[in-house]
Amino acid sequence: MTDTHIDTAHTPAPRRAIVTGSDSGIGRATAVALAEAGMNVGITWHTDEQGANETAEEVRSHGVTAVVAQLDTTDIPGCGDVIDRMADDLGGLDVFVNNSGMGGATPLLDMSLDEWRTTVDTDLTGAFVCIQRAARRMVEAGRGGRIIAVTSVHELQPRVGSSAYDAAKHGLGGLIKTAALELGSHGITAVNVAPGEIATPMTGQTDEDPT
Repeated sequence: MTDTHIDTAHTPAPRRAIVTGSDSGIGRATAVALAEAGMNVGITWHTDEQGANETAEEVRSHGVTAVVAQLDTTDIPGCGDVIDRMADDLGGLDVFVNNSGMGGATPLLDMSLDEWRTTVDTDLTGAFVCIQRAARRMVEAGRGGRIIAVTSVHELQPRVGSSAYDAAKHGLGGLIKTAALELGSHGITAVNVAPGEIATPMTGQTDEDPT
């Protein structure tokens, strides 16, 4: 492995970020937070284009650029091409947040192979392709970078009826740990965030007080 030293004291502040699955929920909140920090943001959506455009409006309200694109992480390797195009549109890539994902509620004994593959492709294989493309961009630019994967509390704490989801998130956590080892010499950090139950469209919950 080549040891590429990055002088972090003189590395320019990150200015370009991509957040997948940022049409709502955690992804939208992340995209807006990055915009508040002064970053131009790439926003992706799978089925909710209107939601992505609403996120873009919030991002632009902070005086930065928003780029919007559809991303299907089961389209392999096409999903990686989307990341490359967005990075081109942004003029580079400093921060990549892998937030796209899907859940499930099918018991192990009832799950079809097709459902298993769809969940694992969405939450793990597609994530690998996107993370790899983002990392290659960062290495080529030689500026270092940040890669964040949104996993889940169920990465470590399994839940009944979500065997494919739990397995995929567990795998994504392992992928990120390995990425951290391999990319550190390029000045790229790779970490995961494992949120608990959050009121988002994916979980079907609301943030209203039940009382």
